[in-house]
Amino acid sequence: MKIQSIRGMNDLLPEQSATWQYLERAIADVLGRYAYREIRFPVLEQTELFKRAVGEVTDIVEKEMYSFDDRNGDSLSLRPEGTAGCVRACTENGLLHNQTQRLWYTGPMFRHERPQKGRLRQFHQVGVEAFGLVGPDIDAELLVLTARLWKTLKIENAVSLQINSLGTSADRANYRSALVEYLSARQEQLDEDSQRRLSSNPMRILDSKNADTQALLNDAPSLEDFIDEESKKHFKQLCSMLDAAGVNYQINPRLVRGLDYYSKTVFEWVTTHLGAQGTVCAGGRYDGLVEQLGGKPCPGVGFAMGVERLVLLLDELGVVPDSVGQIVDVYLVAVGDVDTQALVLGEELRSNCPTIRLQTNCGGGSFKSQIKKADKSAASIALILGEDEAANKKIGVKFLREDRPQETVDQAELANYLTTIITTY
Repeated sequence: MKIQSIRGMNDLLPEQSATWQYLERAIADVLGRYAYREIRFPVLEQTELFKRAVGEVTDIVEKEMYSFDDRNGDSLSLRPEGTAGCVRACTENGLLHNQTQRLWYTGPMFRHERPQKGRLRQFHQVGVEAFGLVGPDIDAELLVLTARLWKTLKIENAVSLQINSLGTSADRANYRSALVEYLSARQEQLDEDSQRRLSSNPMRILDSKNADTQALLNDAPSLEDFIDEESKKHFKQLCSMLDAAGVNYQINPRLVRGLDYYSKTVFEWVTTHLGAQGTVCAGGRYDGLVEQLGGKPCPGVGFAMGVERLVLLLDELGVVPDSVGQIVDVYLVAVGDVDTQALVLGEELRSNCPTIRLQTNCGGGSFKSQIKKADKSAASIALILGEDEAANKKIGVKFLREDRPQETVDQAELANYLTTIITTY
């Protein structure tokens, strides 16, 4: 019986990885232009970290985390999100004391959910976090940064920004009480999922997808009426900055996000091209989280992007350049007893032409079969090294993508020749 992968934990095959690499390079380039630095931390943490950060009564902690006791009896969990681990790493290593930090990370996260398109049990995120900055300017920078990324990826017309303010934790507590009172009197009218959330995480009812529940919420207390003046000022300044930067947005008063640590600004970048899994990037402020996890008070704001969903969106829109999937520029055909010469020549070319991607034929084969392999590789040029060419220090150059006669070049001149000819493609 064959051993298969765990459900919801998928393989990434070579023909798919090119798009992932294209996306990851674009993200790293944009973040670098804003002076964000990469941080890496473990995928495995103490379970208590996520209980304290995410909230013990959230779906993530109650139902979705992969948790287990290790041999010492300690409860450990695979990370379901990145912010808590990033805060833990920064606090433990003294990165937040009287400092500001702009950081990013990427890697797998784990949640035991029902696998579907755009939602897996092992999924990948790029997270961006900024610490030590209290004003709306850093909130605006993160949103301007993501808007620039969408333009770089040519998906800016396929995503839209929704923003809201949650106020302080005290504001949310007061609003939560009012909301629970209103909904409890109408509990029988709520959908089953919202009835369950009423006692555990009532604010998540605000973004219910059930039409009847949404209609019921039309007369519910408004979060805006409970937000303090300082939070309102912060949000107004943020909106003014986005207006000045030309970033379009929609204020969504029912946007609350699913994690307990958010305060003030929250946001989501959403698309209509992926069906139900329409959120491709989301985040907000979490000014109390560092202290909540044992550090000294330090404001924070950040977001996470779903890599799988962004890859789906890039494929759906067909915006990935054709060159992304091409991994070979030149294919070196070796016919006859020339394997050693082909190996040495290939290494010389890789040293002298570092931008050219060269594949050397291995495993022998006839001239005809090797030319078929060269054509299948999508290379633009096949270099032909036979016994005569090897003896005379020559090389044949066959053009695979244009109607052009084959040429013969001195091996000593091959590097300069290829550097010139490849740039024309």
